[in-house]
Amino acid sequence: MARKIFIAATGQNSGKTTTSLSLMHMARKKYPRVGFIKPIGPKPVLYRGISADKDAVVMARVFGLEDDLRLMSPFVLQPGDTRRVLDGKIDRDLIAERMIEAIEELDAKNDFLIIEGAGHPGVGSLLGCNNARLAAESGAAVMLVTGGGLGNVVDSVCMNLALFEKEQVEVRAVLVNKIIPDKRERTLNYLERAFADHTLKLIGGFNYQPILANPTLRRIAGVLDIELHADEEEAQRIVHHVQLGAASAQRVAGLLQDSTLVIVNSSRDELIVTLANLYQIPAWRAKLAGIIIPGTGEVSDISQQIIETSGIPYMRAGRTSTRVFEIIKEDVSKLTAEDTHKIALISELAEKRFDFEAIDALFDQETRSPGRPTTSNDTGHL
Repeated sequence: MARKIFIAATGQNSGKTTTSLSLMHMARKKYPRVGFIKPIGPKPVLYRGISADKDAVVMARVFGLEDDLRLMSPFVLQPGDTRRVLDGKIDRDLIAERMIEAIEELDAKNDFLIIEGAGHPGVGSLLGCNNARLAAESGAAVMLVTGGGLGNVVDSVCMNLALFEKEQVEVRAVLVNKIIPDKRERTLNYLERAFADHTLKLIGGFNYQPILANPTLRRIAGVLDIELHADEEEAQRIVHHVQLGAASAQRVAGLLQDSTLVIVNSSRDELIVTLANLYQIPAWRAKLAGIIIPGTGEVSDISQQIIETSGIPYMRAGRTSTRVFEIIKEDVSKLTAEDTHKIALISELAEKRFDFEAIDALFDQETRSPGRPTTSNDTGHL
């Protein structure tokens, strides 16, 4: 049987997949066979003819586990599935059986198994098999991942602990992500005091970092469902700022910050030409990630030639500039297998941030004695 960790979270976008990827990376240095499963897949994608959860596909591609993809994503929610369950067209017991059998099969063939939940612990309740029940059925103890802060972390952890307690599942660790760097030591100190009466280990996770939180050019193109004109290196560039190019060319250039994506209308030839020329200057290239040209208006032939000659990454979006800006701002950046720079950075930071041997030992224990929580060795600001 494998050493099993159930990665749960207090809510969406708290860093479950980043945590899973970090643990996968470190576990593979110790164990010859490391597996991953996301039993409930809320984000279906098609990969090599297989409908699977997006995060499971990322893990399969990054770690060469494509042969296990059907097991790694045993149940994927398709549009309308929740209604079909309530209408009796999909059998809840069969859903649970499929997920539990997949966990058992991966448990048998691996030395270390990461089970990643979906959303908060209650997700899947309508299916009759929420995350807390899955953790109970799999026999895995839980690492509960949260976002940063103090009061909201304590409140959300305590609320979610209740569901695991109901299922008699042990939460052995709370991992706090997206910590404000200059408040890290103070935040963890106060959280340790807040959880003094709980038998769990408090682990300081990743600091909040724009390089991890912000989208790549490829991600933005995918969200907008448009073509990105850029080479592979440029496609992985992380965008830290988005600017509407509504002012004069000189003013827009003066407002550029680190790695800015500018939304500029096709009629603004002088601005398009200015940005394309600036991109060819190394000092300005650091500030200018690329341009999006919204709407359906044609770009003049000379401006198009200058764009292509300059090499500046660009996209055409058949929406208004305001709507393009809104879509980008509303998006929460998620990892893809193509984000090799981000993935490499996460792996590097994980080795500096986490004591894998301590985490591994923590989840090897069958029982734990009551007492104060302990914090992981945690130094530096990454």
